[in-house]
Amino acid sequence: QVQLVESGGGLVQAGGSLTLSCAASGRTISSYGVGWFRQAPGKEREFVAAITLRSGAITSYADSVKGRFTISRDNAKNTVYLQMNSLKPEDTAAYYCAANVLGYGFRDEARYEYWGQGTQVTVSS
Repeated sequence: QVQLVESGGGLVQAGGSLTLSCAASGRTISSYGVGWFRQAPGKEREFVAAITLRSGAITSYADSVKGRFTISRDNAKNTVYLQMNSLKPEDTAAYYCAANVLGYGFRDEARYEYWGQGTQVTVSS
């Protein structure tokens, strides 16, 4: 029903910043809760951040990124962002955005129906 495409990944030095975008098509993204997840080689996919529908009044972050990452949404652009600051080598992973029809900022990936293809983030030391 909705298609999601991530962009903005790349190579950055430790301590640097990067902003990821999750662009939606097919439906307005304002009706969905959106989460960001990441997966490093050989590791399980883990929760990063999430935002509730419409105004995005409620946000949630993994302890490992709280204070460094910020999730936001611009519904007029049908896009959700993940601003990543003070990046660390352990942040290196493929990052995925996902949408759920209930509009909540779930931390559980099983709650999300739609997923993007991922974008690679590599942080060098």
